[in-house]
Amino acid sequence: MRSLIDIVDLTVEEIDELIATANDIIANPDKYAEKCHRKKLATLFFEPSTRTRLSFEAAMLELGGSVIGFSGASNSSAAKGESVSDTVRAVGCYADIIAMRHPKEGAPMIASMRSPVPIINAGDGGHNHPTQTLADLLTIQREKGKFDNLVVGMCGDLKFGRTVHSLIHAMSRYKGVKFVLISPDELKVPEYIIQELDKEGIPYEETTSLEDAMPSLDILYMTRVQQERFFNEADYIRLKDSYILNMDKLETAKKDLCIMHPLPRVNEISVAVDDDPRACYFKQVLNGKYIRMALILKLLEVA
Repeated sequence: MRSLIDIVDLTVEEIDELIATANDIIANPDKYAEKCHRKKLATLFFEPSTRTRLSFEAAMLELGGSVIGFSGASNSSAAKGESVSDTVRAVGCYADIIAMRHPKEGAPMIASMRSPVPIINAGDGGHNHPTQTLADLLTIQREKGKFDNLVVGMCGDLKFGRTVHSLIHAMSRYKGVKFVLISPDELKVPEYIIQELDKEGIPYEETTSLEDAMPSLDILYMTRVQQERFFNEADYIRLKDSYILNMDKLETAKKDLCIMHPLPRVNEISVAVDDDPRACYFKQVLNGKYIRMALILKLLEVA
């Protein structure tokens, strides 16, 4: 039995395999319509979510399976003080696989040690979000046709943004990738990630200017400043509008720039950008369903 807690749990070859399966699902949906017949997915979301939870549920339903679960800690026995370990051991009696989101970093890892069925980390605090990263990778592959020799810009909240941390770990394994890290000083990428990039000799630059970085980028990964990660509301208010992508800022961008965002968006991308052919964030949402279908098949060992 295998779980997915961190994107680096998967080898590059396994990621390629998942992407190939997802592309086959897109091309041949009927072939997969009953692959998970009589299988159940439990969605244990101790933290609010729209896209990720519904994406998992849609993925399982389109594979012919069914879904049980809850969408908030207040709707579970956690409200009574039950431990995560006990919750997953109990839910594992009802389901074949569990997708779990939790505000505490490391909670899905602890859950995977006690669970009788595979656990998929659907986001743990500011730490990891591996299935969002798989959705990001599928989007990059479908838009760019490759992962190597790309300049990847990350903009906004790089300190608390778990999607950013996971994508850096994933893209670091491909040749010729350079990162441009765009953020206010208060929201820079955590030092441990910088140390990893330095150790592996992966090129990167840190800047506070989106305008200066724009002309060199192949991919621009925008993120929102996350109010729920701040202890100080004044800091959030001061930083929340640090970067707003609009059509003016895109004037110097490459014609084939791929603009991505894990969503939800607040105001960091102008709605005017939505009609630009370079906007790929709603494609990411759809790709998330397909890659989660591929992952469920892999972890359930369904041929």
